[in-house]
Amino acid sequence: MKFSYVNPTQIHFGQGQISTVATSIPKDKKVLVIYGGGSIKKNGVYDQVSAALAEHTWTEFSGVEANPTVETLDKAVIIAKEQAIDYILAVGGGSVIDGSKYVAAAAMYEGNGWDILIGKHQVTEAIAIGAILTLPATGSESNSGSVITQKSTQTKLPFMADAVQPKFAVLDPDSMKTLPERQLVNGLVDAWVHVCEQYLTTATGTMVQDGYAEVLLKNLLTLAEQYDARDNNEWRSNLMWTANQALNGLIGSGVTHDWATHMIGHELTALYHVDHARSLSIIQPSLLRNQIEAKRAKLEQLGKNVFGFTASADLAERTIVAIEAFYHDVKVPTQLTEHGDDKVAAIDTIIKQLEAHGMVALGESQAITLDVTRQILEDAVA
Repeated sequence: MKFSYVNPTQIHFGQGQISTVATSIPKDKKVLVIYGGGSIKKNGVYDQVSAALAEHTWTEFSGVEANPTVETLDKAVIIAKEQAIDYILAVGGGSVIDGSKYVAAAAMYEGNGWDILIGKHQVTEAIAIGAILTLPATGSESNSGSVITQKSTQTKLPFMADAVQPKFAVLDPDSMKTLPERQLVNGLVDAWVHVCEQYLTTATGTMVQDGYAEVLLKNLLTLAEQYDARDNNEWRSNLMWTANQALNGLIGSGVTHDWATHMIGHELTALYHVDHARSLSIIQPSLLRNQIEAKRAKLEQLGKNVFGFTASADLAERTIVAIEAFYHDVKVPTQLTEHGDDKVAAIDTIIKQLEAHGMVALGESQAITLDVTRQILEDAVA
């Protein structure tokens, strides 16, 4: 276990905390507020933002999609450049925050912003970012990662840069009150897989990271069990904080990571417009069955410490079934159905996209080659 860890994002957690934006952004900064489809104008968040920025000079950009596209975000980049924006305030879920990170970086670059995603440009500077989280799921509000889609080529790629780590994040559970059911469930599932990508790898004796990961997974199971009683501050607060902790860098410090489920899932989203969280629930069970021997020790540990199973020769197998049952309980799919009737053509298309994007050796040991991915997709595609 050897690592360096710091998380510089200041968290303002709890009801009424949107007001802290007033003092979190210096008053001499020109602010660009970025948000999505306009739901923040219906749930009162926009009015709270307006009040908090009453003494600031600010403008806004709306229309950031779920799975944000570079085609949309480049319009915000133009605004940021032309109006000499000093600070970006992202108001939304992971898509809005990810998109804002791209805008913050691309606005400081004279070339094509997509260069950031393909690795042609390394981000070392960006406009400062703050975030108001309205949909807990990705943890993007306090990490340095972003995932952006290029609609014209059906390409979805990630980038990471310290420069786009938000300076502060407001986590007010009241902002979740009007979320559609589908988005709440997606948040549960997304957080679950984020933990698994850092936990279900190799047994390395990291007691703190493993123990914390197991607590987060148990939280998510409990929240799913209590889903019918979700309309209260306690439930919302626990989901919001659990999802944040799942991907703020702590449980991933000093351990091996997987992320193959995400890389394959990104292609399902780009090609077939599958919700991000649902692309993960489609791929993960098949991937775990394919990689069961390499992951057996951690699957057994998860089975015992999270699901409460007793030891047995088939403990790893039972754990995968339990994960699948968790997905079915919250009514998310575990097989792809959006691809049409031609399974072979769909798999070929996904494989070609993965190859084009350099995703040819995935997983904690880079053992998931394109041939192995094809086997996983054979099981995951209905």
